[in-house]
Amino acid sequence: MEGDGANISGAAMVNSRVESSAVAVTGGSGGSGRSCAGCGGRISDRFLLFSMERYWHTRCLKCSCCQAQLGEIGTTCYSKGGMILCRTDYIRLFGHSGACSACGQSIPASEMVMRAQGNVYHLKCFTCATCRNRLMPGDRFHYVNGTIFCEHDRPGGALLSSHLTPLQNSTLLPDQKVRLGSHLEPTQTTEHLFIPQAW
Repeated sequence: MEGDGANISGAAMVNSRVESSAVAVTGGSGGSGRSCAGCGGRISDRFLLFSMERYWHTRCLKCSCCQAQLGEIGTTCYSKGGMILCRTDYIRLFGHSGACSACGQSIPASEMVMRAQGNVYHLKCFTCATCRNRLMPGDRFHYVNGTIFCEHDRPGGALLSSHLTPLQNSTLLPDQKVRLGSHLEPTQTTEHLFIPQAW
């Protein structure tokens, strides 16, 4: 895939990255000064990829195992152990990401998860211990003594005592507010963008 990018629609291809910062796409001036992280050559193609905070020729960002051009097979690449991998090879090599802290079942490496205080949960298992409502990305919650509470049912909240069983009402430690987020685990996924260069 060289030169004119005939097989590329030109639309940005983006996916989320573990603990990622926003990707800044800046307009180029004919690509001058940009060199490819893969081959080291100057990038003068109409399209280039931006991944792992570096620029790539579309032909140079490849899976370390199967050599597939990552811009052609999907919107995500994974980086682990110094390798750049496609999703299929990442899952094949690194398998499951562990067990859910709530249900104990295995979590596939490709599945979205919720994290709190170092624990990992299936999306469906990340629920308030009191009302059993599922918490969503962006919801505020309280993580107390290994237990998750929604903002409404937080320990010390006005409505909490009417929901608690005697066991839940015993010896609660001061709560710790944590912002909820979802991301892929345990991979370091990265975005890659097709960036049309200014000519």
